[in-house]
Amino acid sequence: MSPKRTRGQNAGLTRQAILRAALALADREGLKALSMRRIGQELGVEAMSLYQHVGSKDELLDGLVEQLVTQAAPLLTEAASWQEGLREYAHTLLRVLLAHPNVLPLVVSRPAITPQNLRLMEEGLRVLRSAGLPPDRALDMLYAVTGFVVGHVAILAAGGGPAPGDGMRDIPEPDLLETPLLAEATRARRAQPSSGTDPRFVFALEAMLRGFGEP
Repeated sequence: MSPKRTRGQNAGLTRQAILRAALALADREGLKALSMRRIGQELGVEAMSLYQHVGSKDELLDGLVEQLVTQAAPLLTEAASWQEGLREYAHTLLRVLLAHPNVLPLVVSRPAITPQNLRLMEEGLRVLRSAGLPPDRALDMLYAVTGFVVGHVAILAAGGGPAPGDGMRDIPEPDLLETPLLAEATRARRAQPSSGTDPRFVFALEAMLRGFGEP
């Protein structure tokens, strides 16, 4: 643990440094470990000095959600097309959420309307608007993709799976004797090479993107 700094030494403390420390602590010990005192210990400062940059515990929790969104959102603005942008955003958000499972409950439960998240949303809408999509439809698309990814990861987390998988491959053959259509689907799935990403995630995402392109 770092030695406590004096008030003058706290001048270099930033909101971003606090959020990074909080995210690292949540990753290691879970959300219950988060407190201003513990985060201050991580940074080697007094807890009260954190409030100069993060006004409350709620702001801290919203900031953690912001940290995850920030890692995925820029890809939307760097892609060659809006379809590719949304695709890359979805896959990156999936990886980010899977890498921080302890923070997932915050993503599910908090809207996290921070200035940074609003700026990221505005930039995403600007990209989609430049592709000819009206802002209301573009906003629906962003929410739909984000909700799909978050829901997918939440289902994985509820099932105890640390990474995307395909449970159809794990069904024993004898259990399929009285379900011929399920058996056929399972055998077809087993015959396909594993890509490391849940094929149902890819299938549903691509269907969603195709639907977005329809008038």
